[in-house]
Amino acid sequence: MISLFLVITCLSAFAHADEYSQKYLDGEEVVLWVNKVGPFQNPQETYKYYSLPYCPPQKVVETSMEGLGEALQGYELRKSAVKIYFKRNMQETEICPKALTQREVGQFISAIKRQYWYELFMDDLPIYGMVGEVVPSDVGGQDKMFLYTHMKFVLTYNGPRVIEVNLTSENPVLLTKETSKVTFTYSVNWYPTDIPFENRFDKYLDYNFFEHQIHWFSIFNSFMMVIFLTGLVSMILMRTLKKDYAKYAKDDDLEDERDVGEESGWKQVHGDVFRPPQHLVLFSALIGTGHQLAVLVFAVIFFAFLNTMYEDRGTIVTAFVVCYAFTSFIAGYGGGGFYARNDGKHWIQTMLVTALFFPTVSFAVVFFLNMVSWSYDSLATIPFFTLLALFFIWAFVSFPLTLLGTVVGRNWNGKADNPCRVNPVPRQIPEKKWYLHPLMHIALGGILPFGSIFIEMYFIFTSFWHHKYYYVYGFMLLVYIILIIVSICVTIVSTYFLLNSEDHRWHWVSFLSSASTAGYVFLYSIHYFFVKTRMFGFFQTAFYFGYMFLFCFGLAILCGAIGFIGTSVFVKRIYQYVKID
Repeated sequence: MISLFLVITCLSAFAHADEYSQKYLDGEEVVLWVNKVGPFQNPQETYKYYSLPYCPPQKVVETSMEGLGEALQGYELRKSAVKIYFKRNMQETEICPKALTQREVGQFISAIKRQYWYELFMDDLPIYGMVGEVVPSDVGGQDKMFLYTHMKFVLTYNGPRVIEVNLTSENPVLLTKETSKVTFTYSVNWYPTDIPFENRFDKYLDYNFFEHQIHWFSIFNSFMMVIFLTGLVSMILMRTLKKDYAKYAKDDDLEDERDVGEESGWKQVHGDVFRPPQHLVLFSALIGTGHQLAVLVFAVIFFAFLNTMYEDRGTIVTAFVVCYAFTSFIAGYGGGGFYARNDGKHWIQTMLVTALFFPTVSFAVVFFLNMVSWSYDSLATIPFFTLLALFFIWAFVSFPLTLLGTVVGRNWNGKADNPCRVNPVPRQIPEKKWYLHPLMHIALGGILPFGSIFIEMYFIFTSFWHHKYYYVYGFMLLVYIILIIVSICVTIVSTYFLLNSEDHRWHWVSFLSSASTAGYVFLYSIHYFFVKTRMFGFFQTAFYFGYMFLFCFGLAILCGAIGFIGTSVFVKRIYQYVKID
């Protein structure tokens, strides 16, 4: 509860972030910040704006202070040489004449061939433009490369506030080996508008895409799947177990006549079903981390749904990092409690694995990607001091809270409440048909949960890899709840069939059966990469599959823990009525 309070407090702070209250006097400078350039098809392959030979300011380039999320997402805002003043129109104005060397001409030509785009910011509103364009030549000739040398700004205002910023790239200049000089210019035009300040970000939201009829249909389809599954689970399991329960509901006189040897199915493993799973330390750490991620994801999505966190650069990422640290108490509490309930003796080892497992895997992937981006001199490289800040957050917030949670969980939630005793000798698992093998349960367990989130995955992937702002967090919240319900229902059915085949190894099977959802998501991400995108090069490929691995790794732990939690409640419920002496 303490950790939940902290995460709510943390997210509330983000929810009440800056409301873009900037106000300007007539003639006051509105700073234009330059951010990055890079191939349009490769969202993560970005470089400093002035890595291309544009006109920098004559003075020392001023930079904008980035927050944690901005630094992690590769933002590096620097003041441009373009001077813009509030409500002051400017005709074509020279930024600078540029004498290009052959190397600089080659840089521009290479950028135009790779469809480089750039990103600017004015009053915290993003502006996008293309470096140039390729004009195909006649048959047998070479394509012509044109560099845009004029930026036409069309700006609107409502009272003392900037409402809309638009950029049109004009005056293309043909680049050849003989090109030696170009002149970069800009112009500014201001117009009044009635659009309220609160709605100025709406132009960046693709309503036609995210609120398409297929999106609503997918939510309805997933909702109907939930109703069907919950009804199916209730009907099949209750009707199947009804006869078994009736046998134990008989009078004591008849109960003595019962021959245990004639029993079959899930009742036969009552003495082994609550046996601790293999690799108890790792399993406890995964369950604890899954508790943490489930609460974290729900909290962030919920507060993003209530507010417009997508408008602030890096806010979502900052919320995840900081609130992951605060929710570490939940990981320790869940993992430590489960470990203690299963008579674990090495709780310190469990605490260390819980605190280190997920962050270590994530750091290894991020470190590899950082080396790749560093070798390319890309803005995607996480600065050393940002990495140091992440380490301090983990060392002084996450780790102590995990330790505290483990101790509290061990002492307050560590008492075993199993309804059946555990036999001293494990029962031999009989041979079973191939379709009842645990591997089949694991492989098939993730299909329906993946089907319930398949369409939403498409919208999320498109948002992340195609320069779109994801804002429909209400859809995401509904899909997340549907995923939880479907995962629990499917895992319960899978576990029941496993136990009915007299196989008591349900702990890992229930976890991996639900976690396999992430495997299908990763397979879909491979399909998406080759079919839905035009990404190219080692840099973007490494980043794409690195990020997809991290996403699916976290999703596997989250879904696995959710499936196990629901299944453990079901298992205890059915065995509490079994009265075997």
